[in-house]
Amino acid sequence: MTSFVFPNKTNMLQATERVSFATGFKLTHNIQTEMKPFVVVEAKKINVQSATHQRTSSGMTAASLGNEAFKKAYNLKYAYVCGAMSCGITSKELVVKMGKAGLMGYFGTSDVQLPDIEQAICVIQKALKQGQAYGMNLLCDFTNPQLEEDTIDLFLKYGVKNIEAAGYLQITPALVKYRLKGLRRETNGKITATNQIMVRVSRPEVAQAFLSPAPEEIVNTLLEKQQISREAAILAKKMPMADDLCVEADSGGPTSQGIMPVLLPTMIKLRDEMMARFSYANTVRVGAMGGIGTPEAAAAAFILNADFIMTGSINQCTVEAGTSDTVKDLLQDVNVQDTGYAPAGDAFGLGAKMQVVQKGLLFAARANRLYELYHHYNSLDDIDDKTKRQIEEDYFKRPFEEVYAQIKAEYAQNNPQEIEKAEHYPKYKMALIFRRYFTHTMRLALQGNIEQKVDYQIHCGPAMGAFNQWVKGTALENWRNRHVDEIAEKLMQETAALLNQRFQELTM
Repeated sequence: MTSFVFPNKTNMLQATERVSFATGFKLTHNIQTEMKPFVVVEAKKINVQSATHQRTSSGMTAASLGNEAFKKAYNLKYAYVCGAMSCGITSKELVVKMGKAGLMGYFGTSDVQLPDIEQAICVIQKALKQGQAYGMNLLCDFTNPQLEEDTIDLFLKYGVKNIEAAGYLQITPALVKYRLKGLRRETNGKITATNQIMVRVSRPEVAQAFLSPAPEEIVNTLLEKQQISREAAILAKKMPMADDLCVEADSGGPTSQGIMPVLLPTMIKLRDEMMARFSYANTVRVGAMGGIGTPEAAAAAFILNADFIMTGSINQCTVEAGTSDTVKDLLQDVNVQDTGYAPAGDAFGLGAKMQVVQKGLLFAARANRLYELYHHYNSLDDIDDKTKRQIEEDYFKRPFEEVYAQIKAEYAQNNPQEIEKAEHYPKYKMALIFRRYFTHTMRLALQGNIEQKVDYQIHCGPAMGAFNQWVKGTALENWRNRHVDEIAEKLMQETAALLNQRFQELTM
């Protein structure tokens, strides 16, 4: 065996080049002498005119996008719904507007008092005809389970058939009661659920809970309390907790910052596994929300096999949205880079995030500052005087004790255990006071308080900026020309047109 010794780098490179050249020459010679010649056959010509005609005649339309069973279940024109936004931003006017257009919106009940929710239900039911769809949102409140129970009882009292559950990590007795009320077997053997649940999910384990039947222990407890019928308790094993999963990617407001092309296929696969496991009669539909504000985004969701789409942020900047004109003026000028993240007020201290407008506002920075202080100190007394004065004067515009006095007055009747806990744990008292900044800043935005505009808390995702760029130079550039039903129509029509165009380009 011959050894090669290279005294320097130059000789090494030269030798390598000689070896490579020799190897390449030998390979080329073998190919030339051993390989059989190619036989060229004339390619079969494609009838472009015929193919084009076939694509056109079978082309997608706005009405054909999504799942037919979904549209039939809710009596909808399109596989499109408006998701709920807190504090009644998804207002009764918005819900009625959607319902009259053959679409559906969910009224935002979070942080809305029960009498106001009741009034909204009455207004919506009176305005809509039989068969026109509407729904009510139900946001999970870990600190006040009685509120969830009372809200569900209100829905049952008025015969609300569709709810959108959000913020849930597990199944609760109130949800099970709503799901099983009216559950029955028809004379033909079909199991019918009177009440339909759509749930927002961003985690597979939560999706799995809602793809499963109601927990047996909860069902038994409800039966013992005579809150459900024996028939419903028996049939509960054959029915998933949810009719529809809405997979929530990085959206405005509370968010897990998920990515739709990752989440949606995962949830669909999980749905298929659970369907095979439980052999349900009806397939649970899986839709998409978060980042949908343009035809391109909607098309991507449908290509990922979404059964329906849900929009959020873009509806906040419409005539029907239940927020101030000042907020809508700000939203109209938002671009895709103008949002940021802050702690979620309803889960303050737990690390949950929400996405808000950051451009020209101080809310996100101040909310993050409060979160840092909460994690660094065990009580308000531990914070230095200079920092405390700054927060009192700039954030709250009043002393901490005055803020706490208001909290005590509000919680005295409905949630006294929170005050009792705060009196025993200084850190919890600090959390209650800091959380009040989130309540305060939301109210400032809803009321359009100009003096404290920099503190506005506006839940919003980058879909708002994408939408603004899409409609720039058109009549919809001005929010005063934006109506939720017209936005839905335009978005679905142009999504179908875009998909047809892309399909033709790919198959030419």
